[in-house]
Amino acid sequence: MQRTRASDAHHFDLSVTKRNRSKEEIILLMLCALSIPSILPFGIIRLFQANWMLATVDLAIVAGMIAIFVFVWRTGRVQNASLIVTVFYSAGMLAAIYLKGAAIVYWVYPTMIAAFFMLKANHALLINTFSLSILLLILSRQMTLFDLSSIAVTLVLINLFSYIFSYRTSIQHNELNQQAERDFLTGVGNRRALDRALEAFSDAESCNLESCLLLLDLDHFKKINDQFGHAAGDQVLTKLCDVIRTRLRVTDGIFRYGGEEFVVIAVGTDLSTASALAEELRIKIASASLHADLPVTVSIGVAKITPSETASSWFQRADAMLYEAKQSGRNTVRVASDS
Repeated sequence: MQRTRASDAHHFDLSVTKRNRSKEEIILLMLCALSIPSILPFGIIRLFQANWMLATVDLAIVAGMIAIFVFVWRTGRVQNASLIVTVFYSAGMLAAIYLKGAAIVYWVYPTMIAAFFMLKANHALLINTFSLSILLLILSRQMTLFDLSSIAVTLVLINLFSYIFSYRTSIQHNELNQQAERDFLTGVGNRRALDRALEAFSDAESCNLESCLLLLDLDHFKKINDQFGHAAGDQVLTKLCDVIRTRLRVTDGIFRYGGEEFVVIAVGTDLSTASALAEELRIKIASASLHADLPVTVSIGVAKITPSETASSWFQRADAMLYEAKQSGRNTVRVASDS
């Protein structure tokens, strides 16, 4: 059992320490990478044409894209970088049109669409609306009212359609993420959701919170499956989660770690309170009659995260306490020393 647990812990350690690039990060990197070869030739041509102002704008955009690309590639921080790219892009587009005139107004369309790839729909719409107002002011002195109205209408429609598409995609993405991180049987968080929740404790701010991890394992669960079938075992697991939920707060998380193993993360909870919670859960589960013909109990291991401790180490200490509770006769709670 210990050998299996060590293997699981090793797998968990790899899953939370290996950083995969997020969808937002990949999109931002791709947009920066595409912008550089798309704009750089124009900047070089304008240098040869002695069009210094437009060349400066083009090369400034390219330099900014390179700097942001390197920053995001190294750090993975996309939130502020996406906002900077969008503002930088929009400002460069407006500056170029101000200097060159309506002849390059077609650059507005990809610029405004790109904003919806990098920002939330509401933020992109706000920035594009402001840019559109400035653009119309610039073009009002260079175009007829009819031509200006045509550009305004097409840009408004592009922003409206892009907003609807981005907003709908965001809703679908959130729904898929929620489904992907839910255990299909019990409705609690699954292994993927647990990995993500524990990974958050790699941030210094999260580790400064007093937080405890409770690792629960149903005692002799195999006997239920063997004697009464897996359907009966599934009902026990579902009822078990219902009992646990009645005692948890909104800020607490519950996850199914394995077949009959569950994890509770009690955020902002000291070790004494977590120990009391574990004991209360043990008693509630034992008295809940989860199965009509067999008593159902749980063993629980508890550990509090310590300063500078990794999520993997935190989990392993709780796992060690669970193993000790199992070895001590089951239906008991063991708590890791707060030292």
